Amino acid sequence: MWGVEAVLRLAVPTDGSAVAELARASVRELFPAYYDAAQTASAAEHITTLDQALIDDGTYYVHEAGGEVVACGGWSRRNKLFNASTAGADERLLDPATEPARIRAMFVRSDWTRRGLGRAILTACVDAARAEGFTQLALMATLPGVPLYKASGFTEVETVELTMPDGVLLGGVAMERPVDLPDKESYS
Repeated sequence: MWGVEAVLRLAVPTDGSAVAELARASVRELFPAYYDAAQTASAAEHITTLDQALIDDGTYYVHEAGGEVVACGGWSRRNKLFNASTAGADERLLDPATEPARIRAMFVRSDWTRRGLGRAILTACVDAARAEGFTQLALMATLPGVPLYKASGFTEVETVELTMPDGVLLGGVAMERPVDLPDKESYS
């Protein structure tokens, strides 16, 4: 796969099954370094469900290589912080002047990690959120994603225990950053 280039594009409705498959595979392969077997299984079931609104809203991206989706992620202008979350979530549009856009559902296939795909998706999300007037970004990171987000200028707000719909607790980190960082060069 090293000779194949990954191309970033907006996701379309027909990408749904490939995105869900990639998300589940990513969790099964990457989460065991951070979570136990029960947590990994629960995450594979509950946080990998595709939120179709992200694709419908035109805020979800995929990296495609050799006809396969190898990375995905996006942002949202709606009031939902992460999959498997219903607390406080609704379909209303966020106010860009007072509320942060949400970075959502970032997954990279294990054999495509460390190639800049996640960073490229984050850059596309930041640019799109900026174009809609957002000044802040927020996300709920699972532990495998924290290094990418920190390297991209996000700061930790709090460490949390997320209760999955099956009652399993999953460690997470609420993070945020301004859309425009004071010194963008240090994060590129």
